[in-house]
Parts: sequence; structure tokens; C-alpha cells
Amino acid sequence: MFATTFPTPFGCYVSPFIQNPTFLTSAKSLYSSNKFKFNPKKGLNHPQDSIFCHFNSSQAHKVGGNCSIAKTNCVPEREKRPFEVANAYAIERKKVGRGMLRKVLVVLLVAGLAWAFPALLPPPPRICGSPDGPTVTGPRIKLRDGRHLAYKEHGVPKETAKYKVVYAHSFSATKYDKAVAPLETLEELGAYVVSFDRPGYGESDPHPKRTIQTQALDMEELADQLGLGPKFYVMGYSMGGHSVWGCLKYIPNRLAGAALVAPVVNYWWPSFPANLSTKGYNLQLPQDQWAVRVAHYAPWLVYWWNSQKWFPCNSVISGKPKMSPQDLEVVSKSANHLSKRPKLKEYAVKQGVFESLHRDMMVGFGKWDFDPMDLKNPFPNGEGSVHLWHGDEDWVVPVMLQRYVAERLPWIYYHEMPNVGHLVMLDPAMNEVIWKTFLTVEKEQIVHS
Repeated sequence: MFATTFPTPFGCYVSPFIQNPTFLTSAKSLYSSNKFKFNPKKGLNHPQDSIFCHFNSSQAHKVGGNCSIAKTNCVPEREKRPFEVANAYAIERKKVGRGMLRKVLVVLLVAGLAWAFPALLPPPPRICGSPDGPTVTGPRIKLRDGRHLAYKEHGVPKETAKYKVVYAHSFSATKYDKAVAPLETLEELGAYVVSFDRPGYGESDPHPKRTIQTQALDMEELADQLGLGPKFYVMGYSMGGHSVWGCLKYIPNRLAGAALVAPVVNYWWPSFPANLSTKGYNLQLPQDQWAVRVAHYAPWLVYWWNSQKWFPCNSVISGKPKMSPQDLEVVSKSANHLSKRPKLKEYAVKQGVFESLHRDMMVGFGKWDFDPMDLKNPFPNGEGSVHLWHGDEDWVVPVMLQRYVAERLPWIYYHEMPNVGHLVMLDPAMNEVIWKTFLTVEKEQIVHS
């Protein structure tokens, strides 16, 4: 069949495969690639030879239609290696196959990204006061950038208060944080305290560009709009400690005093020795290790990581934190607080979990633009003081890290509490001691080893 030929307009006989456009195209591409060398002195002695003929019309005129042109132009690829043509053809097919495989992989990758991308993106927050958002139930101020900050006032009137404190709540808490001293304690001290929903929590507008600095500036503007005077006190509990570190860095001249209670540390602060931060990091639950690692290295994955069902997410978000026996005892005694906890948690994330809980992790465990252990004493003349309280049975924030911070910053009054866990502020007795020591015995250093 392959040896059968037919006349052409030039009087030459060629195989019907040559007249097929598909084979002509293949032959042209193969010939132009210089992979085949034609020998005009040899005839067509193999069926595959007819596929690789080259026809030159100018030579057809020279021979005057003589079909001998088939011998001069339609030549076989046969020299020293009889399988060279077949091998080259196989190589060409492999290249085409690899090219198709690459295209298929690209298509699959694009399709996979198109499927996964929506899962990585958090839903937009439901802004309080917007047409489709939750209603506003408490007082708020409007900040310079247009955001609103919700707050709650505690204690004596600020006009007659001896101490005026701006309080930053912990992770997953709100302006209703139980850590604020009870009214009778604040009245005894003559203290006024304003707590606020940190951005994205409760009824405070989210701040997509929130940083440690912006949190400190929010506290300063809240104090100014409420008329707390040129200087005021700040306190932060647990994750709220980041806001206090920000105040010590960015608005130290506005502070009358500062308190950090069981403040969460960032394992990537540059001054931490590698072995110490690693040791503290490894004391966390494996799921919490992964959660903070994602928050630090891949913040764009935080929403997906804490929303997916394949791996355990952050233990606090899942409602199963690592608690010491001391913390469990505190929880068992806080029946009244626990009964309100579901409603408080619902209030905390009423605008969405991303701009509240997840943003907190991204900011707290992300890259800071300063190292707290490089800070200078904001009260070099003793006009105020900075305190740090931490329990030696805190299983959430390892005490060894706080000891190192206190060692690096000797101007901080460090209070290490024996047989105390992370929920120190939910213990009424400890809560009272901390508030009274902070506001009335600032210069007395109480250290328990």
C-alpha cells in the first residue's frame, strides 16, 4: 500500500500519503528541523520512506515531467543507521507528549487554585451599624481615620478619679473583660477605668492594617477624646499586653504607669536566645505551635488554617486550651462568669472571627517593627513605673520567657506568682492584689522566686 504512487500535475508519481495535508505538514516540520538528511542516490525501499519525501517544483521543470524526479527529490532517509528515522519520529512524539503533559498540569494547577482561592479568603466583616451589620448597643468614639472604637467606663467618675486607666483586653475577650477590677475595689482606690473593644472585636470597627503601633495610638486617642488628661495609666492582660508594649514604645511620654499581666510573648522577638525561644515554643500544644507558625510565616493562610476541619486549629479558638490544674480550679470557681461566657464570646466575634481572633494572631505573632527588650525606661526619674505579673504555673505563656524579659529590662517591677496559672485575673483575690499594687504601691518590688 505504501509503495503505490499516483501522478501529480508535474508528471511525477508520489505516494497518496504525500498528498495528504497532514502528512505534508509533518514532513515539512521534520525536514525543516534538520533531523533528516536525504540521499538522492538511494531509492524508496521502505514503506516509511514515502512519508519523508521532499518535492521541489523547480527541479520538476528541469526534468520535463520525467518521473525520475521521484528519485532525485522524493528520497528515503536511509544511510548508515536503518532505525534513525523511526527513532527520531519517536523522539518527536515524546516531545509532543511532554508538551501536552505540561499544558494539562498547568490547567489542573489553575483549576486547583480557582477552587482553593475562595477557601483562603475570609468573608467580609459585618460592620456594626452598617445596613447588614449588627446593631450598636454601647457608646463609641470616632477616630481620626473614621473608625469607631467601642468602650465601657468603670469605677468612679473620671472628673474626680485619682487614677485613670485605659485597659486592653485579652484574646477572645471584650470591653466586658472580667479582668477589670470590681466596682468596690475601684471605688476604694479612687480609680476610673475605661476598657474598650480592640479593633475588630465587639462593636469596634475592624482595622485591616492593624499593627502594634496602631493599637497604642487607638488607646491614646481614646484617652484624649474622653478627657483623661496629659498622662494616664495603661494595663493589658494576656494578648492585651501587646498593646501595652506598643504604648511603651510609641507613646511613653503620655504614660503615668503601665502594667503587663501574663502578657503573651512573640517567639520571634530577636533578643530571645534561640534555644530559649525554641524551648518555650515546644512547651505549647502541637496545634498551637502550628497556629502561631502559620500566623508568623503565612498570615494569608490564618483564616483557612483556623477554619478547616482537616487539622486541629488554635486550641483557644477551638475552646480547648492547655490549662494548668490551677487554671482549672479557677474555672471551677467562676460559675457566674462561665454562665455568661457564651454570650460574651458571641459578642466578641459578632463582626466575624477573622478581623478579631485571626487578626489578633497575625499582629501578635507576626513581625514587629521593634523588639520590646530594646526599650528604654520611660520613667528615668521615677515619676512612674512599669509592672509585669506572671504565674509560675502558666501553661499558656511559659514563665521562663518572662524571666528573661525581666532580666533584660531591670527597670520593670517583675512579680512572679507561685502556684498561679494564666487565668490569674479571674481569681478575685489575685485580681484585687494586682490592681492595688499597680496603682498604690508602684515603687515596691514584689518578687516571688
